[in-house]
Amino acid sequence: MVNGQSAPAITARGLRKSYGDHTVLDGIDLTVTEGTVFALLGPNGAGKTTTVQILTTLIDADAGELTVGGNDVRADRAKVRALIGVTGQFAAVDELLTGRENLHLMGDLEHLPRRETHRLATELLERFDLVEAADKPASTYSGGMTRRLDLAMTLVGDPRVIFLDEPTTGLDPRSRRAIWDIIRGLVDDQGVTVFLTTQYLEEADHLADRIAVLDHGRLVAEGTAAELKRLVPGGHIRIDFADHAALTAAHRALGAGARVLDGGDGLTLAVPSDGGVRSVRAVLDLLDAEDIEAGGIAVHTPDLDDVFLTLTGTTTEQESLR
Repeated sequence: MVNGQSAPAITARGLRKSYGDHTVLDGIDLTVTEGTVFALLGPNGAGKTTTVQILTTLIDADAGELTVGGNDVRADRAKVRALIGVTGQFAAVDELLTGRENLHLMGDLEHLPRRETHRLATELLERFDLVEAADKPASTYSGGMTRRLDLAMTLVGDPRVIFLDEPTTGLDPRSRRAIWDIIRGLVDDQGVTVFLTTQYLEEADHLADRIAVLDHGRLVAEGTAAELKRLVPGGHIRIDFADHAALTAAHRALGAGARVLDGGDGLTLAVPSDGGVRSVRAVLDLLDAEDIEAGGIAVHTPDLDDVFLTLTGTTTEQESLR
């Protein structure tokens, strides 16, 4: 803890990486707070995987100051590697081995005592709902089961910082949500820090405490999901009224920016808003000042798909075709 706040688990200052004339990362600055989920969101080729590879000591940066768990990524590689777990885009499961054998193998690679390895394997198989398939070859596993086993293998070394590079790509919605529950549990129950890259906007919205949007090697925005949504025009407050007299009075009080929504009974106003508390309070105060009673109120903000399109010029549907 620093000044009563959680210490950063990951920091990057001026992170740069090029391959020949092609700049992959162009001066990235980011801070990931300990015990949170941080999502790096961006189109294909934005530099997400390169960022993970550098922070996990797999490749070297051209420039930048980088730390993981307070350790310099260049100078203290062994310390960084002892702290982290990595699940890449493609599962690192040996399909010739059973699920249990894969976990035992990881225990051996971590130099754990055999008894500890067996205990931990049993615990992880139960936690990841793989008990019934524990002694079956991994080649018989579904995509969701393979991903769960891959993540379980990452936990054998008890990492404090976990890097997940697009961990749910290709999974069906049910399997994806199962992985989400596991990830959120690691953070909420064990205080693990998760650095997640994804193209799934729903995934970032559901999991991440903070989201950074990476495009062409540059961070173009960072914040909570709510903060990012407020960057995009189109948010509004919907206010329902009991009759046309109340609606007309409210329209007059709220000004020309308010508009009557089409459809229904014509008794709903839309007032431009960023969706923030101050904005909502200001609208309610205006109505109170004119003694106008609203029948109902709802805040509508753009979703992360709108944010992605606005900031990168790319929709997720376009991304899926790349």
